[in-house]
Amino acid sequence: MYLGVRMKLIGWAIALAAILATPVAAQTTNSAAPAPTATAATTTAAATGNAMAADQQGTGGPAQAATTPFQYDQPTVGIGEPVPGGWSTQRQVTEVGREAASFHNNWLLLVCAFISALVLILLGYVIIRYRRGVHPVPSRTSHNTVIEVIWTVVPVLILVAIAIPSIRLMRAQYAFPKADLTVKVIGNQWYWTYQYPDNGGLEIVSNILKEKGDPALKPGDRYRTDADGPPLLAVDERMVIPANKVVKFIVTSNDVIHSFAMPSFWTKIDANPGQLNETWVKVDRPGVYFGQCSELCGARHGYMPIVIDVVSPAKFAQWVASKGGTMPGATPAAADAGTQPAVTPAVATTAATPAEAQPNPPTQSVANRAVKQP
Repeated sequence: MYLGVRMKLIGWAIALAAILATPVAAQTTNSAAPAPTATAATTTAAATGNAMAADQQGTGGPAQAATTPFQYDQPTVGIGEPVPGGWSTQRQVTEVGREAASFHNNWLLLVCAFISALVLILLGYVIIRYRRGVHPVPSRTSHNTVIEVIWTVVPVLILVAIAIPSIRLMRAQYAFPKADLTVKVIGNQWYWTYQYPDNGGLEIVSNILKEKGDPALKPGDRYRTDADGPPLLAVDERMVIPANKVVKFIVTSNDVIHSFAMPSFWTKIDANPGQLNETWVKVDRPGVYFGQCSELCGARHGYMPIVIDVVSPAKFAQWVASKGGTMPGATPAAADAGTQPAVTPAVATTAATPAEAQPNPPTQSVANRAVKQP
């Protein structure tokens, strides 16, 4: 009896030791395994940083400049960017934006000022005219038909006067003309991805540029300069679009809700995960324009700038080529007739003719199972 109890205790002790030893072994294996990956990632990051540092003039990250250099535009002070002490909207460079800014500045603000002044005057009149010193016994008037009609009709007329130009503006903003270029905008925590499906599936990833003295800046990494743009608004990769062309933006998100906003274009649209939203612009002034994510999206929400470089169509084609993309209708160089010898139909037919099919010999395991069967 005692021998059986002792054997059980020994068995429990062995099982307990195995359970305790398993997590330690797993932890040791997991801590040792990522070492090669970390080394590879460090090497890759260093190579990328050196490549970005080599591109002194552009803002497009690792320089395809070694093969096809592309000269990015420099920002214009006061245009397409915030102005210190500014009190109005940014200068608009789209027709819809100019119409909206005019409606805001020349109509809405005037209506707001008129209503505020009228309410202030009436309030002051009532305070002075009907104060206790003049009217120790307050009036018991409860209805006045004329006043009630006025304060009902006048607000309705004001709303109608605001609604008519508002509806006209909304129709212009959401009536999509035929697009000359489509760009898919994808929000991520906390950077942007831009895809050009019309240009061979070209894709770029845009991250904020750190300042020169930033402690997080690694040796060899590229930092912001005045040629890139203002602090907190400069990026390593700009979106590039052609001027005087209709550009459709398809906006979505990979994680949380972001918002794609460009004040100089009068454009702001949410980027929702699992949903495609659309907007469009037609910019008539080449230049560099800055925006930001305008929806609270996490800890680094304030570090998701948007930079759009509007260039001439010829320069846009040059930029697409520098990024390895193609223009619509262009024939890739590898597909030119003179680059490869033509294949004669006879040879192609012979090469394409399969040999006579032969039954595959059974594998050893199948043969053994066949022998074992009765």
